[in-house]
Amino acid sequence: MSEGKESAALERIESIHIKGFRSLADVTLDDLRSPTVLLGQNGAGKSNLMCFFGLLRAMSRLRAGDFVIEEGGAEDQLFAGSKQTPRIDAAVSVQTKFGSSKLSFTLKYIGNDRLGVADEQIDFDAHGLDAARYAPYSATESGFFLVAGADERTRAAADLMADCWRYQFHDTSRYAPIKKRWDVEDNHRLLEHGGNLAPVLLRLRTHHPTKYQLICRHIRRVLPEFDDFQLEEAHGKTILRWRGRSTGQTLGAHLTSDGSLRCFCLLTLLNLPDEMLPCVILLDEPELGLHPFATSLVSNMVGSLSQRRQVIVATQSPHFVDAFGLDEIVVLEMRDGRTEAKRVSEEDFSEWLEDHTSGQLWWRNLLGGYPWSA
Repeated sequence: MSEGKESAALERIESIHIKGFRSLADVTLDDLRSPTVLLGQNGAGKSNLMCFFGLLRAMSRLRAGDFVIEEGGAEDQLFAGSKQTPRIDAAVSVQTKFGSSKLSFTLKYIGNDRLGVADEQIDFDAHGLDAARYAPYSATESGFFLVAGADERTRAAADLMADCWRYQFHDTSRYAPIKKRWDVEDNHRLLEHGGNLAPVLLRLRTHHPTKYQLICRHIRRVLPEFDDFQLEEAHGKTILRWRGRSTGQTLGAHLTSDGSLRCFCLLTLLNLPDEMLPCVILLDEPELGLHPFATSLVSNMVGSLSQRRQVIVATQSPHFVDAFGLDEIVVLEMRDGRTEAKRVSEEDFSEWLEDHTSGQLWWRNLLGGYPWSA
């Protein structure tokens, strides 16, 4: 096994069990491999599942209260509201360099549209014999108590959950972050909305020229008119601009199509050096606005990256699904307002796979997850 594969095996979310969070009334996802592809109709709960990872990240950074406010308040986070569901219970199993551990916690409704951490426990072995329990006398809105004063095993689990980044490059509106001037020093990671793409590319051009040239070559495969990025620093800031091959004209992000901007972000993210990547990468509908060829290119890159990092993708694109095996797919369906999750078995479709791809089976509604299958 290569060094990259060992890293991916050591640092990942293994499974999650969620009760009471939005439409996830009672959902279990075991064996969260890399990659994991989430399929389902609109409103099936894919975004809610993605958002749960955002909650984990906020709690690990002691910002759970901010997360609840930003996401609309406690009533919007609880399945059917606080009257029916006054608490969220969750268990998350992770794999770190110290081995497997399971974190369990409860968030309860504490009034005034707020949630508080009521109980938490972390187990370091399968039988729960080596565990740490934190039961605060009064609920806190900040996040995990276990982060403060924790041993290195506990901190490693919390750090992994804090390193789950949900990338969604949907905002290409007039005032989108990607169209603004950005601090050149903000280049350690590509931000989840892609707003700091220009500083990240500038860093790559300076310190990782081979990666930079690779990204440019991939962009030309999708956008033949693309020649190179035109990145210049002025007063500590830079802005995204690129040069056309035929005319030599330099174009800003405001003159670039939505699909091209999203493609710039995706192809950069999926080709970053390891030092600039989070441990867990969540991609929310990466196919939005892309040509089918670009979608296929991105999906193949996701497959390659998943050997080095855990990647979880929510998609509805047959072109994207084609790059993955059925055993990497989880189908989400909505029944009576509740999200249900099921895995797909390649064995059940062995005869179909002789003549059909995974995407074709999804398109034919043989895997479930279509509006009329619920």
